[in-house]
Amino acid sequence: MNKEYTIYILLTYSGTLPSRFIKMYTREPYSHVSIAFDSELKELYSFGRLKPSNPLIGGFVREDILYGTFGRFPETQCALYSVTINSYQYYRLRMELNRFLTDAKKYGYNFLGLLGVMLGIPVQRTYKYFCSQFVATLLANSGIDLFGKPPALVSPMDFRMCSKLNLLYEGKLRAYGLLASYKDVIS
Repeated sequence: MNKEYTIYILLTYSGTLPSRFIKMYTREPYSHVSIAFDSELKELYSFGRLKPSNPLIGGFVREDILYGTFGRFPETQCALYSVTINSYQYYRLRMELNRFLTDAKKYGYNFLGLLGVMLGIPVQRTYKYFCSQFVATLLANSGIDLFGKPPALVSPMDFRMCSKLNLLYEGKLRAYGLLASYKDVIS
């Protein structure tokens, strides 16, 4: 029997200077994408700030919705989506993620790739990703094709508009995090 798993896609807008520039250019409500393996978002990954106070030093990060960068921006808005995948896809997804976890320090942020998205030209760079490119790459390499285009051209809007994703929550990230924490306490 083929077991099914649920994974989660988190779109956020924190209001930081870089996110405001992205929002101004895209006219989209969200500027950042992360992937999670649990509904409480305790296992949440993306490409973003390595240090919460410095937007210029980026790379592969494990995010925390109440602390770190999100903790610095308590008004962060979010949309949380889910998608169901089969056991083979889940296994592949875990293997892809382990590649990043094993060598986390060698990965950097693909700033040039952001320009490529604006120009419609996919910019692939070895060991460098931006947030939506990272999530789309993990999914595509795991046999989960949501977009039909190169991961280096995928933006947060593509996730928001994807009919294969199910919207679970939209609102303040901090409120969702507190609800998830409360759920843990009572269970």
